[in-house]
Amino acid sequence: MKVVLFCGGYGMRMRDGVSDLPKPMHPVGPRPLIWHVMRYYAHFGHKDFVLCLGYGAHHIKDFFLNYSETASNDFVLRGGDVELLGSDIQDWTITFVHTGLDSPIGERLRRVRTLVDGEEMFLANYADVLTDMPLNDMIEKFRATDAVGALLAVPPQSAFHCVDVGDDDRIASISTLQQMPLWENGGYFVLRPEIFDHLPEDGDLIADACAPLAKEGRMMAYRHRGFWQPADTVKERTALEAAYQGGTRPWMLWERRPSEAPDRDPLQAAIAALNTAPLER
Repeated sequence: MKVVLFCGGYGMRMRDGVSDLPKPMHPVGPRPLIWHVMRYYAHFGHKDFVLCLGYGAHHIKDFFLNYSETASNDFVLRGGDVELLGSDIQDWTITFVHTGLDSPIGERLRRVRTLVDGEEMFLANYADVLTDMPLNDMIEKFRATDAVGALLAVPPQSAFHCVDVGDDDRIASISTLQQMPLWENGGYFVLRPEIFDHLPEDGDLIADACAPLAKEGRMMAYRHRGFWQPADTVKERTALEAAYQGGTRPWMLWERRPSEAPDRDPLQAAIAALNTAPLER
């Protein structure tokens, strides 16, 4: 199944004022975010990628054109020649398409329509969120419906507290957003080509296509309470980097032994600590 990755945004919340890297190219360990996302899909057998490029496209192109397998694979150096003991991307197909510097997500998708139009369905992703969600389960549940699209739904991640205030201004309860019966878009999509019939020119995927389809009952949600971590900010990427360096990598399913149960506690504790830290004003 083809995988469309939206990797052309400016990533303003990730900017540190020094680097001009696009958000998906910020590193987690020795590889950028986009590699982790692609490696996740490849783990489930989906290795045909369409990259919707924009800002910082040359960084992404250069990374793959000059890809070094030795950075994440064991190898033998014999007489100056490298013998790889493993490979990441040799069986991947990657199509690079410049979809505009300022295009909204929906327009980026429209500009690669010809590459997925013949598919029964295809996958799409923002290329900046990591998860251990069981992708095959999401796909099969969607396949059994007549919906046009499905998205991963996760509990809200904000550290803000919700306050229930009565008519007399007394507080009845205080709870976190995660305790509320709410879900947010997790950035992983399964779509049928019919989605293009609902995408206007220069439109947004969520506001202009998914939201109207939801009102018609033709959008599905796959709810996941397991590991899910965005990298929208420097703070969030730092949490992922700390987890990687500490050896707690629940999103790297390809490293997990078949019988190994996921252990999220250390990483979730670290992320929870970051999320509940005092907010900078």
